Amino acid sequence: MTIEDLGYNETLENYRADHHLDSFEIGRVVAEHKARYAVKTAEGEYDAELIGNLRFTAENRYDLPAVGDWVAFSEYDEGKALIHAIYPRKSIIERKAVGKSGRVQIIATNVDCGLIVQSVDRNFNLNRLERYLTICHSSDVEPVIVLSKIDLISETELQSIKDQINNRIKAAQLIAISHQTDGYGQLENFIEAGKTYCLLGSSGVGKSTLLNNLSGKLLMKTGEISSSVNKGKHVTSHRELIVLDQGGIIIDNPGMREVGIADTSSGLETTFELILEYAQQCKFKDCTHMPHERACAVLQAVEEGEIDEAAYENFQKMEREKHHFESDVAERRKKDKELGKLIKRIQKEKKKHKY
Repeated sequence: MTIEDLGYNETLENYRADHHLDSFEIGRVVAEHKARYAVKTAEGEYDAELIGNLRFTAENRYDLPAVGDWVAFSEYDEGKALIHAIYPRKSIIERKAVGKSGRVQIIATNVDCGLIVQSVDRNFNLNRLERYLTICHSSDVEPVIVLSKIDLISETELQSIKDQINNRIKAAQLIAISHQTDGYGQLENFIEAGKTYCLLGSSGVGKSTLLNNLSGKLLMKTGEISSSVNKGKHVTSHRELIVLDQGGIIIDNPGMREVGIADTSSGLETTFELILEYAQQCKFKDCTHMPHERACAVLQAVEEGEIDEAAYENFQKMEREKHHFESDVAERRKKDKELGKLIKRIQKEKKKHKY
């Protein structure tokens, strides 16, 4: 294996030289376990942690390493390392953190393509698919829809699902596979050496099986579908980056039951491009495209069947989530700023009384 097999490129090398990081080794975060990270190089793998300064000056989640990051590190013992710096990210796939107002969860970084996996037997859901597409588009990551377990339905049923996708989602590549081997040739031809692909989808859709088939090895355990609730059981418990022998890097993820929308204005515009095109024709620039609006071109297009009604409703729901997230962020920043002022005032008073 070479460092290029992990996705290293000229841009990273130039940054390394320009910022005088040549004295440190370079590696890629392949797994994250709380405050410790597995960092992979062409020669091996290290159990790494952050240097104190990097850890204590981190203001938010973006200042800490995530799976997919390139880092500058030094080895201090056999197999042990200290992370000194994080290289700039070319992309960040993120979602609204579950149960945490105004906070995001980083799914993976430096991703070229998101493989959105949905099983055709019971998991298929166009609304959820649009959510994953929006997350990819907002991260400037190419999305590819992967329909799994096609051996469990008929050709007619499969074509019906494809038609639903094509009628509602434009210009998205679609690959259909079975948990046997059907369709894997097309997927293997799509994957390029040195590029990073992130698996996205719910539990039980076949992400681990897909990874095992692509690698030709039993890298991940696969689970059963719960017969009582028709939902996949969690198998992958953490994010992990894996380099394929034939080239290409895959980031596996735990299944996501919730796909919360964060700050994704550009993502919504790309996913719902048709709706935004009609929005340009609305009489009022601040039109919200809600039922009370007058002279709304979007509502008229929905009534006339030009825009799918379900897509319109999903768009409105994600718009509301986005605005709610943005207001949460603004409120948290205000509180943080007030807390910062209070701390400075206390420190000033302590210094004053000291003398």
